Amino acid sequence: MGKKSARSKKQYRDDDKSSAFQLHALPTVRGDEGSGGWDPIDENRDQSYIRHVKPRSENQAVLMEAIESSALSLALGPAGTGKTYLAIACAVKALEAGTIDRIILSRPAIEAGETLGYLPGTMEEKMSPYLRPLYDALADRMGGKRLRAALADGTIEIAPIAYMRGRTLNNAFVVIDEAQNCTYGQIKMLLTRLGWHSTMVITGDPDQSDLLPGVSGLADIANRLSTVADIKVVRLSQQDVVRHPLVACMLAAL
Repeated sequence: MGKKSARSKKQYRDDDKSSAFQLHALPTVRGDEGSGGWDPIDENRDQSYIRHVKPRSENQAVLMEAIESSALSLALGPAGTGKTYLAIACAVKALEAGTIDRIILSRPAIEAGETLGYLPGTMEEKMSPYLRPLYDALADRMGGKRLRAALADGTIEIAPIAYMRGRTLNNAFVVIDEAQNCTYGQIKMLLTRLGWHSTMVITGDPDQSDLLPGVSGLADIANRLSTVADIKVVRLSQQDVVRHPLVACMLAAL
């Protein structure tokens, strides 16, 4: 009885390992079915990625014009207003036009009210779950195959905010997403990274910060920079929400 019970437990543990759920990104092995792991880039995006992006509201048009005409733009607004997607679309457009050499993406690694613990793997694997919205937007604009190639050769770079200090970003398009989860000092440091022939877009919703009250510096930075002539601060509202109509209704109620 003891041996049989041990064998059954061992078999159960082996089966459990094969179906274990991983919270972190694992490198996917192409061409080997059943091996590899989660990949933030969807391979199916190659077939029908969006080629042209048009603003769907007046404020979105103002934002796209601000990004294309100014070296530094701040896009503030509630969820679903297209802040991140429009910034990524303008970045890819500039890259394809040859006006920049690379795209740099940065986003705070802040959990939304829950803790995942320490994530194993390389820096890219640790940041992948947090950068999934940026991967989705990039895949829509470029397709999965081109996106992987750009990530591999450094044309698109993932730069955690903690690693941005001391850098000068020349000939680059920099997107700082979810900036409401950055402190005043962090945003100030990021702003001073802007180099020659570069464009920087900072996006966020001051009303949805995951930091302690009063810690986020996005609203204060936006108010101070709104008086600078060459910097554009675009504020989107509930009328600019392009997700399900209920999102705008919920934002109004909440």
